[in-house]
Formats: sequence, structure tokens, C-alpha cells
Amino acid sequence: MKHPASVTPMAFARSIVSAYRRAGRDPARVLKLAQIAPARLQIPEARITARQLEELSYAAMQELDDEGLGAFSRRLPWGTYGMLARASLTSPTLGVALKRWCRHHALVADDIALALTATGSEAAIALRERRRLASEHREFCMVHVLRNVHGLACWYIDSRIPLAGASFPFRAPPHADAYRFMFPGPLGFDADGARIRFDARYLALPLKRDEKALGQMLERALPLTVLQYRRDRLIVEQVRMALRSHPAEAHGADGLARLLHMSTRTLHRHLKEEGASLQELKDEVRSGRARELLLRTGKAVKQVASASGFRSERSFVRAFAKWTGMTPAQFRAASGAAE
Repeated sequence: MKHPASVTPMAFARSIVSAYRRAGRDPARVLKLAQIAPARLQIPEARITARQLEELSYAAMQELDDEGLGAFSRRLPWGTYGMLARASLTSPTLGVALKRWCRHHALVADDIALALTATGSEAAIALRERRRLASEHREFCMVHVLRNVHGLACWYIDSRIPLAGASFPFRAPPHADAYRFMFPGPLGFDADGARIRFDARYLALPLKRDEKALGQMLERALPLTVLQYRRDRLIVEQVRMALRSHPAEAHGADGLARLLHMSTRTLHRHLKEEGASLQELKDEVRSGRARELLLRTGKAVKQVASASGFRSERSFVRAFAKWTGMTPAQFRAASGAAE
């Protein structure tokens, strides 16, 4: 999703400026660097670009020597989040890396507790306040931390991780419309805590980064957002599941793309990036389904063809012979299955 020119709430810039006031410092230099006029700070509905917020945050973190930007009861010196990323870099899977990251975060900022959970097919990273954050920092802190860990997770496995939802423990702010760009997916406010949710299968993927890549990333860590990731390393499995669960709707690329909520062009691009083809995946799933039905049921070949996603018995028999070297009837007979 492409960002509009100016969608980032000015409220986030005000949170950073309040960190300067708390430290007894003047924010004039960083505001000028980010091209934010001081007078605009007080306009409730004002917006800035994502780039302006990045410039402001990056400069403020260094000048205040606080990557928490005043949100926590103690400073997070410059380099803290890089240290947390490095501490999890040797993890075998994303799930292990995120658990370590959440645990280590509590060592540097015990005002909040972060936890990774997985229930069934869904995983979540939840943020809980151990001490209530100051009102001027609360919203931006939660957004900043969850965006940071989501972006880091995507970077670790070099993959887009679509969100199944995000929720926050405060009322929908006047700028709630901006959240759909920061957290694409279903949104909830007035929740019992702050959390992001995503497909739990991403947790099993191995990390794709090394120390050299980490060094390069840390040179521009603030723009680390999920928007730069076009690849989705779960796309092959998502296609398999759609083909198994909705064989009729997923017969063609257009129907399959609709099931996966993407364009046909995007679907083909993702598959190409993962070295897979739609036809190969269709053959794999249909072949497995057909064999199972032929072996375990007494369904007629025509019924097996339909259940396997074929529109005609003739095309099914031809494809099955190509896969196995036998007709469905010969396969069933050779396996001793029920006629």
C-alpha cells in the first residue's frame, strides 16, 4: 500500500518534542532538520510525511541519546535496539528470535512487557504496561514499539508478514485513519492491550540475515518498515491451502488471487520469487487429493475428478495418467482399493 504524501499524525511529533521538554532541551534544531514549523505542532489535525517523522526520530534519538524517545522511566542509549536485534540474530527460527527479543526488551525497558504467543494458526505479539506510560508518550510509544518489532520480524526472514489485525488500549484518536497505513488489516481500539496478530506459520521460518546484513540495516534502521518487502515466503503454502480448501474457486489464477486477496499479477510475481509455478502447485495438490480419494473412498472417477478441481472427467483422466502413468481405474485396481 502506497502512503499518501502526508498521513503521519502530528501527534507523534508532539510526543518527541515533549521528550525534549522533559530533558530540558530545545527541539528547534531537529524540528528544522525535519522541516516541521513549530507553529504547526499545535494544530490538532496537522499531518506530516513518514519521511519527516523518520528524520525527526533519528535526530532526536541521537541528540537525546534515547531510542525510547522519553517514553520510559530510563533512557535507552543510542544503539539499544541494534543490540537487541544482534542478540537474536543466531536464532534458528523467527519464533525463537522474537521470543528472545521480547525477553531482552524487558531488560532494557521494564515499563512494558512484550510477549509472543501462538494459539492454533495465529500468533500475536502483545505489549502490556507494567507502569502506565505518560499520556503524552503512550500512543506513540505503543505504535513505535510494535512497528519496530513487526519490521524487524519481516527483515529477519526477508519476507512480508501480513497482519491479521492490530489493537490498542485507548480510544480511537482523531487521526485513526492513519493507522490503516501503519497497521494494514483489521483494527481495534479500547482493547485490553496493544497487540499485532499474524499467521503463526511465519514463526517456523529460518532467519535469512547475518552480521554483515545487520550492520547494513542498522545504518538505516528507522525506515525499517514492512512496506519495502514485496516477497512473502509463505505464499507457496498459502496457495496449497487455497487449492486444497477451495478447489472450485481456485481453478484459475484469477480465482486463486481473489481468495488470497491480491492481484493475479502479484500472485505470479510472488510465486516466481519463491521459484514456484502455479501449474506445478496445482498438479501437486490435485494429484495428492485424487490419490487419496481413489485409495480411501469408493467415489466414481467423475466424482473424484470434480472433488480434485477438474471440470471434466476426461481432462482429469488425462492429467492423472501424466502424473502416474496409469488411469485412475488402473491406479485403484493396482492399489487394491475399493471399486
